[in-house]
Amino acid sequence: MRYLKILAGMILLASPAMAQTHKAGEFDYYVLALSWSPNWCRIEGDAKQSPQCDTSEDFGWVMHGLWPQYHRGWPEHCTTNHRNPPRGLTEQMADIMGTSGLAWYQWKKHGRCSGLSAEDYYALSRKAYGSVTRPAIFRKLDKPVRLPASVVEDAFLKANPQLEKDMLTITCRDGFIQEARVCLSRDLTPVPCGRDVIRDCSLKDALFDPVR
Repeated sequence: MRYLKILAGMILLASPAMAQTHKAGEFDYYVLALSWSPNWCRIEGDAKQSPQCDTSEDFGWVMHGLWPQYHRGWPEHCTTNHRNPPRGLTEQMADIMGTSGLAWYQWKKHGRCSGLSAEDYYALSRKAYGSVTRPAIFRKLDKPVRLPASVVEDAFLKANPQLEKDMLTITCRDGFIQEARVCLSRDLTPVPCGRDVIRDCSLKDALFDPVR
């Protein structure tokens, strides 16, 4: 019985946090997530038969998303008065996001929290994507390689002199280089990332697939 009372107390204490809602437009900065498409296809895209992974495509660094972020934590699935994007608008984002489905999902989970309309959120996302130079050297690979994740970070820093090491993190997943994540202010000026964003991959032999 004593343990049940303790459990009930824990649930009551947790209830306010569980009921917490996030307000659209209230956040501190953005995280621009750039995913290396060939690696994502190896990890899960091929199994899903994603059109992003079709052999007719040649995606390299694609935009996973532009995520509103708090200094600690992040908002998601916010309520907004703005209408959802029409299909034509999400389809227009496929050239930098791989698929219109990803564009739609990113709007639902993150875009609504920006406080912007879908049109303005996608326009800002495209501007953010264009503000970061994707190192061209990785498109020159003709076979899979293993490399330290720090090599990817160094390549981004060299291609983007405006970035400092604390404004960028490289993540890994299942032994592959996964993403480069760049922290940007609301006006897309590079800023230091929060502690929960910095997840530097320490692998010395991370897999990196070439563009198909």
